[in-house]
Amino acid sequence: MTALDTISPLFLPVQAGRASEEVALQIEAAIVDGRLSPGERLPSEREMQSQFGTGRGVIREAIKILKQKGLLEVKKGAKGGAYVRQLDVGNVSESLALFLKQHPVNPEKLIEFRESLDQTITQLAITHAKKAEKEELLKEALRLESMLREGEPDFLATSELDRQLNIMLAKMARNPLFEWVMHALQMGFSSHDYSLYEDPTYRKRAAANWSDTAKAIADGELMRALAFIGHHYVLLRKCIDEKAAPTNEPAAEFLQDENQ
Repeated sequence: MTALDTISPLFLPVQAGRASEEVALQIEAAIVDGRLSPGERLPSEREMQSQFGTGRGVIREAIKILKQKGLLEVKKGAKGGAYVRQLDVGNVSESLALFLKQHPVNPEKLIEFRESLDQTITQLAITHAKKAEKEELLKEALRLESMLREGEPDFLATSELDRQLNIMLAKMARNPLFEWVMHALQMGFSSHDYSLYEDPTYRKRAAANWSDTAKAIADGELMRALAFIGHHYVLLRKCIDEKAAPTNEPAAEFLQDENQ
């Protein structure tokens, strides 16, 4: 007998029409409010047919819906059945990243959010992170700077390292909510930082600024770290504005000659 086999049924009968959706909603509600825990097995199909007052096809369709939403996993074998899925940071981040991709955000709003987020994470990281973590962040930031000083940087590799640096810093804050959000941001978009790294005028300055920020964090110098973060976003705003501004360059030489 499981925790589900109580005197009061876990689920209530559903009405015909959109029965599978109602069944799915009831199961989802039981997961969200904790009546069904991660790793727990749902009642058998027969038990759910009895509780919901519906047929096997409806139950299977509801399970299919919840499986697609990532809330259930179906196992086969002697201990087969539908189980409540244990979500991890990757699952949460993937869903949030998909949402962000489907709802484009104005670059300035994104930069404003990222700057505020980075400032808060940095304050917490300086307070809570271990010395070894701070030193590792600095080491990787210096490696990024070195990579971006090459004549032809590998932008795929530098983008991945920049992403890892942001996630490392978020973990150092010792708050899982910041880590989850940062994971999602790095999967969904990255504040247009690629604009800085792809532009030779800004590349070295942006990379050096990451190293300066990491060193200030390692040294426990909060105000310097926050100043470097602010400078990063000043550079980013200026870079984006320049890319968006119309050019006033003269026409090509052959066109100038033609008009003379």
